[in-house]
Amino acid sequence: MREEDMGIVKSLVSVAWADGHYDAKEREMVEGLISAFEATEEQAAEIRSYAAEKKSLDDIPVWDMPFGDRRVLLQHAVLLTYVDGEQHESEKKFVQELCGKLEIEPEEAAKLVEAAEHRAKKFLNLL
Repeated sequence: MREEDMGIVKSLVSVAWADGHYDAKEREMVEGLISAFEATEEQAAEIRSYAAEKKSLDDIPVWDMPFGDRRVLLQHAVLLTYVDGEQHESEKKFVQELCGKLEIEPEEAAKLVEAAEHRAKKFLNLL
């Protein structure tokens, strides 16, 4: 797994904790990302250990993240907030705060979030 991908996955752990819980569905999605990004066993263990404790917006390593990866993170974050079947108000707020932290222009961020929400709702049965 590339270092940049590790940053995205660790950032998504913060999103998974946005509602105060790191539930089975969220764990499954993080495990899917570990697999998709072809993490080594050592990297996978690092992510699992990292995810064991509650994370917040402040734990997202945004300064180490190229702008393209920030957009990928935002879209994945929206999908992750729907993984348990609904987007809770705390998760919606987290996504809005994440947009600011990622320094994506508000108009572009709104479009990215809207597209990701549409995708999440369309494929809710697959999440």
